[in-house]
Parts: sequence; structure tokens; C-alpha cells
Amino acid sequence: MSHKTDQEPNGLKDDAQDTESAPESIVEGVDEEIVESNRRLFTGWQFFLFAALAIGYSSFHLISLNVFPLETWSFRILHIAGALILGYGLFAGARFAEDDHHASGPALKWASYALLIPAVYTLAQVFLMHQTLSGEAMRIDPSVENWHYGYPLMATTAGAIILSWFYRQARHRFNPADLVLMVCAAASAGYLLVAFNTNIRMSTGTSFAPSGISWAAIAGSMLILELTRRVAGLALVVISAVFLTYVFAGPALPGFLGYPGLSLQRFFSQVYTDTGILGPTTAVSSTYIILFIIFAAFLQASKVGDYFVNFAFAAAGRARGGPAKVSIFASGLMGMINGTSAGNVVSTGSLTIPLMKKVGYPPRSAGAIEAAASTGGQIMPPIMGAGAFIMAEVTGIPYTEIAIAAIIPAVLYFASVYFMVDFEAARKGMRGMRKEEIPLFSKLVKQVYLFAPIIILIVALFMGYSVIRAGTLATASAAVVSWISPNKMGLRAILRALQLAGTMSIQIIAVCACAGLIVGVISLTGVGARFSSLLLGLAGVSQLLALVFAMLISILLGMGMPTTAAYAVAASVVAPGLINIGIEPLVAHFFVFYFAVVSAITPPVALASYAAAGISGDNPMGTSVASFKIGLAAFIVPFMFFYSPAMLMEGSAMQILRVGVTATLGIVLLSGMVQKWFFGPVNTLQRIIMLVGAMFMIYGGIYTDVAGLAIGAILFIMQRRQYGGDNKTPQTG
Repeated sequence: MSHKTDQEPNGLKDDAQDTESAPESIVEGVDEEIVESNRRLFTGWQFFLFAALAIGYSSFHLISLNVFPLETWSFRILHIAGALILGYGLFAGARFAEDDHHASGPALKWASYALLIPAVYTLAQVFLMHQTLSGEAMRIDPSVENWHYGYPLMATTAGAIILSWFYRQARHRFNPADLVLMVCAAASAGYLLVAFNTNIRMSTGTSFAPSGISWAAIAGSMLILELTRRVAGLALVVISAVFLTYVFAGPALPGFLGYPGLSLQRFFSQVYTDTGILGPTTAVSSTYIILFIIFAAFLQASKVGDYFVNFAFAAAGRARGGPAKVSIFASGLMGMINGTSAGNVVSTGSLTIPLMKKVGYPPRSAGAIEAAASTGGQIMPPIMGAGAFIMAEVTGIPYTEIAIAAIIPAVLYFASVYFMVDFEAARKGMRGMRKEEIPLFSKLVKQVYLFAPIIILIVALFMGYSVIRAGTLATASAAVVSWISPNKMGLRAILRALQLAGTMSIQIIAVCACAGLIVGVISLTGVGARFSSLLLGLAGVSQLLALVFAMLISILLGMGMPTTAAYAVAASVVAPGLINIGIEPLVAHFFVFYFAVVSAITPPVALASYAAAGISGDNPMGTSVASFKIGLAAFIVPFMFFYSPAMLMEGSAMQILRVGVTATLGIVLLSGMVQKWFFGPVNTLQRIIMLVGAMFMIYGGIYTDVAGLAIGAILFIMQRRQYGGDNKTPQTG
């Protein structure tokens, strides 16, 4: 059947009618702020207060990173403290009451206000201790640190956290228990700023460390864990609790898990340094991540997200199964920038999932496609969510080298999702969207300059600018470009973008700080080194077995966690072991990074799939299994990094080209095998042959590539003879 019959007879007349009937835009609201269920919605002076705090927090980072740099530890302490203060102001610890009549009684309210007295007292002690150390004193009297600072701070922090779990009020009201936690965050950070800016800093991790550092670190860790629970759920908190328990239970454990042990004071006096909480994860969140969150907020404020999705509809909407292909394109673009799989599902999936269902995709497939596409944004260069920046920080490999190495794996992943979608659409006889249902490409091309900020970012990075300078230029260009677009950014819009950035950053900063706590446990107890020796032993039996074990641990550590935290933990536990068995650092880190990313679509705990199921209305577990199938390539490709480093651009140009082309053809066969379709239905024997051919070509060796190409050619000829290539393929399903 020809696709031209209903478009060509009337020539220019029909084109003119189509131009008139085609909508300017079918997408609105992609750039709307996502408001979490436990986020307070203030009104009046409280709204303006917290808006000002959020704007100040974002501006503080822009100024510190570009104009007035601070001492490193001080900057990171302020970075975390600001997120804690803002986070406790905006996110509630319990469900909201329907109205003031269902709110908690006065007893909890007055108990919270009572706790405010010791909280303010500990904050006042910080100022007094600062004055003492500014004089001739070398350190603070231990009794003052314990009785006037440490004990009241601990009791107040613990009490306020527990009260906040039971305190319920209307969504527009503020919780006095959270006010106590905000003061405690300031008191904890204040002491650390005072101590770490004196010679006391050198005593961390020793028996000579002041007890005040340990008290501040314990209170700070409790505050980080509680905020992480509020903004990212219990998964990361539970994993952190397991690691913290190991610090003190480890000496009693048998075998390779046992270690000599650390005292409470020695551990906590060192965990709130660059060994742990202030280490690589916070280094990245306080520089690259916060900067790209501000960049994303400026793009949102200028409505670029709406344009991206409309552009995707214009480019791919008319193809068979059009909305699914739009989802791949749009979710890849948005996910690359915003850095959270589940968040991306919610923002773009709310539009693409209903449209996929409309053209014939079952709810399960629609949710699974969106989850897989949104997850893929995390591995898509140049931004790759935030993972590339953490990888650069941990490995010391330049960011641009990491972004280039990610190109072929990202192409393979999105090719896999695309052909999975295409073959399912062909098998089920789905249509694309009609011309009058989508925006005209010719109209949207006139606004293609809206891609300029991303292009400027890429060009600046590859011209050798630092990531911070490139990100700042891209952010400024987003505002400038908006001035020639329909959504001009004035002063109010810029302030709104800074406020949005401050709010958006809370989750990722809490998660990175919490991941830093785990990283601190790993480095201070040496459990990572013992895990490396275990992998080394397995590699003596079989390197493939060691890689499978590393894959399972990476996925297990990442389940239920945001990508950034999942990779940070896996990079500390698994990557050193892979490097010890002879794998190149870049390959080892990409291996664990991929599995940390795809944990978002891996059953049984698949955050992105669960978010998609909530929109599609299907069973969450069924959706996670379906998204696992669609993203199958991401579970195979990392093994190929080891067997064929050319996939990461390591090798000659011919090697890289050969591996890239044959692996892509292998992905096509793999997709056809999963969807039981090539040019037409595929029987069981043909599926087995397709799987063998796919594995041969993905493997990357010369002989296996030749064998895979031969198998692919035979299948191609068989299917062409059986079904032909002129749209006469039978439609099933």
C-alpha cells in the first residue's frame, strides 16, 4: 500500500490546507515544575521567604564558582547546609492534613517550640567557640563541646526528627519541628566551618580530634539521612544504615567481611571530610551538578522543553507507532539534561504515554517504552545526567574523553529501543499520527535556534573550556536566546529560574551527601579492598564470572536509588575490583555506570518503570519486566566494553567504525528476536538464529563479525523472499 495516495492528488492545495490545519504546538506543560506530594505550597510572606532563600542558594553557587571562590571544604559544607535548611523548609516529614481541623494538636506544636530553645543555644555556642578560637586558644574545652554543644545538639536533632514524623499540618503551613532541624543544620555546619578553618582540621580521624567534630558529624549525618528519606525514599537510607551498622558490627563478622574496627569518635570525626561526605560525590554536586540544574531551570523557564517535544513530534510523529518514537527522542533529550530517570518519566511521559495508548500500544508497552527511553538519557552524551561528571572526578579522566567514549554505547542503546518500538508497531499494525495531528516541521525549524544553548555547551567543552565555564556560558545563552523566542526571559523569569534551580537541587544534593556517607564507610573500613580481592579470586576461575558478579552487585546497589548515588556507590565498591583484575579504569567505570543506570528499569525495584506504570495505569512489576526487555541491549553492551574496547573509542579509526557498524546491526537482530519480527513474523528457529547472529556481531571480534554478518544476510534474504519489502507484510496482534 502506498502512503502517497491521500496526499498527492490535490498537490499544493492540500499542502496549504494541511498547513492551515496543522497545530502550532501540541505540547504544553513539559516545562512545568513537578511538585512532589510532600512539598509544602506556601502562600504570602512564607512563599516569598523561601523563594528568596532558593534564589540566594542558586546565586551563591554561581558567584562562588565564577567570581569569588571559597576554600574547598568550607564551600562544600555551606553547599550541604544550604540544601538541608532549604529542604527542611520545603519538604514535610509526614503526610499533610486535609485542613487545619485535621492538623496535629497543640502538644506536638509546643514540644517542637520547646526543642527550639536548645537548638538556638547550640547555635549560639558555635559563635562563642569561634570567638575563643579567634583568640589565643588552640582548642575548645572538651566539657564545653560535650555539655554545651554536643549533647544538646544530638538530643535536639533526634527529638525534632521524631516529632516531624508525627506532626501533621495543612500543606501551606510551616512545621516548627522542621524549624528546629533548620537551626540544627546551621549549628552542625557552623561548628565544622569553625573547626575546619583552624589547625584542628589536621586531627580528624585520630584520637586527638575534638569531640565537637564527631557531634557535628553525627548530627549532620542524621539530618542528611532524614532529608534523603523525604526527597528520595527509604531505599538509600536503608542501604546507608546497613553500611553504618557494618562500621561497628564489622569486627565481629567472619571471613573477608571482618576488619579491626573503628571507634565512634574516630569514624565520625573523619567521615565528614573529603574521605566521605565532603568527598567526590559532594565535590560534583557542589560544582557540575548544581550548575547543570541551574542550566536546566533556565531552559525550563524559557519553555525549551515544550519545543524539544514538539520538535520530536514533528520529526517522528508520522512514523508507525509515532508517539513511541517521539518518546525516545524527547525523553533522551530531556533525560540527558535533568539527570533523573523517574523525574523524566513524569515530565515527558505524562504526554507521550497517553498518545502511545491512543495509537494502539498496550498500557504496559507504553509505560515500558517511556521508562527505557527516559533511563537512556542518563547515558547520552554530552551531559549524561550527572554521571559523566562524577566519573571524571573519581577517575581523573577528562570529561570530554568520557563524553566521546559514551557515543557508541549510547547509539546502541537508543537503536535497541527504537527497533524494539518499530518492530512492535509493525507486528501490531499500528499507524503513526496524522499530518493534521502534529506541528508542521517547517514551522518548528524556524525556532531551531532554541537548540543553541546545548550546542554552545558542547562547543565550549570541546574547545577546552572548563565544565564550570562552559555550563555558565550555556546558562547565560539560554536567557539570551529566549529574547528572540516567544517566551522572553525578563528579570522575573530569571529569578523564577534561580528559584526553580534551588528547589530542584535539594534532592540530588541530599542524595549525593548520603552516597558520600556510604563512600566514607567503604574507604574507612577497607571493605572495598576486600571486595576487590573477592573479585580477583573469581577472575582466577573465570573473568566472565567476575563480570557477572560485578554486574549483579552494581544493579543491587543501584536498586531504588537515583542514578548519581547508585553510580557513586558502585564506583567505590565494584570498580576498584574490576581494575585490579586487569580492566582499564575507563572500561571498569563505564561497566558499573551502565548497570547503575539500568537499575532504574531492572525488576524488582525499578523506579523509572514504577513511575511510568503510575501514568499508564498498568501493573508496576509487569511494566518493569517489559522495560527490562526493551532496554536489553544495556545489559549486554557493557560486557562488550571488556571484549572490544573499540566500543569506547579505544583503537584505530577502522576498528571503531567496524565495531560500531556491526554492533548496531547486531542490535537490530537482537530487537527482532525479542519482538518476534523482522520483515514479518519470525518463527522459533529463526529467533534462535537471530540471537546467535546478534551475539556474534555485538561481540566485536573480526571472525565473529563475519559470521554474524553472514547469518544476518541469510535471514535478510529469507525474510525478503517470504514477505517482500513493499509493505505487504502480514499484520498480527
